[in-house]
Amino acid sequence: MVNASRPHPAVPANLIDTLNAWKPLGQGQSELRDEYVSFVSASPGSALDRDGGSEHVTASCFVFTPDLAQVLLCFHRKGRFWVQLGGHVEATDVSVPSAALREAREEGGINDIRPVGGVLDVDRHTLGAGFTRCSVHWDIGFGAIARTDLAPSTSSESEDVAWWPVTGLPDNVPPHFGNRVLRILDEILNQGDTE
Repeated sequence: MVNASRPHPAVPANLIDTLNAWKPLGQGQSELRDEYVSFVSASPGSALDRDGGSEHVTASCFVFTPDLAQVLLCFHRKGRFWVQLGGHVEATDVSVPSAALREAREEGGINDIRPVGGVLDVDRHTLGAGFTRCSVHWDIGFGAIARTDLAPSTSSESEDVAWWPVTGLPDNVPPHFGNRVLRILDEILNQGDTE
């Protein structure tokens, strides 16, 4: 969905507080988190707005089964690969975590998901030629749990959606995606919010 209005002014300030409160497991994630805080602080009016420039914050939601053995992935139309659920922050989102959950529900077709943990990772990546409006996503990863008896379904937001074993991801995923999934799982376990 394209939204011409900008995100609510409180969202960038809330995001800076959320990022500053997060204590990632790895030094690389700590350093990258600090770069995120600087990026959002430098341009709070446009950092979360996909129409505010070619680089902006996005929200991802890694949806797992309760035993953390499977992850819900969607087939990305532009990228032509399997990836986590997520997307742009909309003007109606009250926070970046709520944007991640909204995107997960829209793309995965499962409404009954429970957030797990807080910020789980940051992953800044450049985008390929198929992405005309965006060149860099400053992605923030969050997590959720869905019951195994709930079947995902495609929507206008997704071409295909399927559960994949975390130890058996499909071949066509972005570079280093398997490492990102493992990092997310480590953070969930570290934050101790799997019940």
